[in-house]
Amino acid sequence: MWPQRELLDRFAIDLPIVQAPMAGANDATLAIAASRGGALGSIPCATLAPERIEQEVARFREHATGPLNLNFFCHLPSPPDPSAETAWRERLAPFYREAGLDPEDAAPAAQRTPFDDVQCALVERLRPEVVSFHFGLPDAALLARVKATGTTVMASATSVAEGRWLVTHGADIIIAQGLEAGGHRGAFLEDTRADTVADAMARQPGTFALVPQLVDAIDRPVIAAGGIGDARGVAAAFALGACGVQLGTYYLATPESLISDIHRTALAEARDDNTVVTRLFSGRPARSLVNRVIRELGPLSPDAPPFPTAGGALAPLKQAAEAQGRGDFSSLWAGQAAALAPHGDAETLTRRLGDETLARLQALASF
Repeated sequence: MWPQRELLDRFAIDLPIVQAPMAGANDATLAIAASRGGALGSIPCATLAPERIEQEVARFREHATGPLNLNFFCHLPSPPDPSAETAWRERLAPFYREAGLDPEDAAPAAQRTPFDDVQCALVERLRPEVVSFHFGLPDAALLARVKATGTTVMASATSVAEGRWLVTHGADIIIAQGLEAGGHRGAFLEDTRADTVADAMARQPGTFALVPQLVDAIDRPVIAAGGIGDARGVAAAFALGACGVQLGTYYLATPESLISDIHRTALAEARDDNTVVTRLFSGRPARSLVNRVIRELGPLSPDAPPFPTAGGALAPLKQAAEAQGRGDFSSLWAGQAAALAPHGDAETLTRRLGDETLARLQALASF
């Protein structure tokens, strides 16, 4: 009954839905629930130690029978830049003084490890059915080892050029990440330095412009991601040639999500026009709900140091504000369809979305 069965047949899943891996916002709990609902469950690994990855995979295997996607980052680490980090602390100093904090108490930034030999060895041992990458692909030798396990390789593209590059370099499925998507942009061919990022982001296409152009340009299945919040969006993605959808913000309000109560409150108050692409929280473009620090510094401020170090100086401010129930300095990741994010458990919502999408497709076919 689905227009395309490529994902269903390849992964042996009931629904052409990928639960997006969201670093910091989900672990095996959400992946298990989504999998039980018929989707492809995903575990984000870029911020996890190897032992934790093994634990999460073991927990998934114990409680779900469906396939599993492990997601990794492929960014090139920026060399340390003490002067940039000092300038960033100075830029944040007024906030520190207001909160009664010392700018020198900035914490180390959250670790985001690019895919390496250690993580590759984990993949070889754990043998997930799917491995997905953000910010490009690992080097050829590592990717060859991943593919030798028999896994399917997916990767995010924010442009047709990136999609073509990913196909040329070995990706099996391309995730078309439109500008509407929440969290980190997967861009890797675009120049995301502080002095050029505004221009780069301004030129990136939205999901429903990107999907059909990618479908026409490459000979690989395309999954639509970004701005899809209900059955209408899923049906539209199929109409444009996608073989499935990847949903992240859709799952943020579920009890299986790891986001804070502050984040949940902000999500409940989301509108169509209060998310922006910002580099303040990590140094790399990512879509967040607007809060105080974004409003006062500007979302793409060149003062934030390169990825992934920007978050360290914000950490004490975030902790102090959250202790008072405010998300002034928190990364409130969400896509432009945040206002559509439903409430309920992830398994039920996944099955309901599948049923509603099929009903909508059938209604459209009867016109």
